[in-house]
Amino acid sequence: MTESIQQRLAAITPATDRWQAVKTIGDFLAELEHGAIRSATRDDDGVWHAQPWVKQGILTAFRIGVITEAGSGALTFIDKDTMPARRFRVDDGVRIVPGGSSVRRGAYVAKGVVMMPPAYVNVGAYVGEDTMIDSHALVGSCAQIGKRVHLSAAAQIGGVLEPVGGLPVIIEDDVIVGGNCGIYEGTIVRGRAVIGAGVVLTGSTPVYDTVRGQIYRRTADRPLEIPYGAVVIPGSRPMKGEFAEEHALHVYTPVIVKYRDEKTDSATALEDALR
Repeated sequence: MTESIQQRLAAITPATDRWQAVKTIGDFLAELEHGAIRSATRDDDGVWHAQPWVKQGILTAFRIGVITEAGSGALTFIDKDTMPARRFRVDDGVRIVPGGSSVRRGAYVAKGVVMMPPAYVNVGAYVGEDTMIDSHALVGSCAQIGKRVHLSAAAQIGGVLEPVGGLPVIIEDDVIVGGNCGIYEGTIVRGRAVIGAGVVLTGSTPVYDTVRGQIYRRTADRPLEIPYGAVVIPGSRPMKGEFAEEHALHVYTPVIVKYRDEKTDSATALEDALR
């Protein structure tokens, strides 16, 4: 089915009958929603790879769509007709608490996921089983979120559609992302890491590992990567230069202060009870 969808998407041109193009886009988005295709995949060596044709398909869905009005009553939305909000049923096993949350078509949301209001999951995103998406959290377009992840209140997981070869943000299994965090620009957070409240990770952010004595940063051919089980908190380092030194100025930097242990795990045990 995947190969057929890929071929059908590639065959869409401005001359394609719109009904046929919309049918192909609908089948493509359904495959994303079932998790049959993903915008990024992990190989046997643990390396993540973007799937450019999937992101190109999403861009085609925007191009084919026409602006329309959706919703009812006082609550209406204006968007492309190919990208409506998803609808869920009890059998889907997803818990979406009332209060303004939304999941766009083309996003995979696994059984056991809980969304607290308001939260948003954009097209192409993948959210694994038993993940908690707390209030005011965002899962951006094509972001990949693993199993049993906790995205705390106001956590922002950046999205990417262009360039189509760009790797989206990856959050692997059992990661805890604290409140008011921002993770952007293709950053990979390996399994069981803890991202403390207020940490911001971007492609230009160096991360200082005080445990292993290393500095992690994005390179021309590798994204910024947070190691397995790392505990990251906001930190600072002094700025260079006469003016900066005179005024004791510091610049923000994330710091790894430890690696996850039993004490770190016990601090998160309450989450299971809330489910």
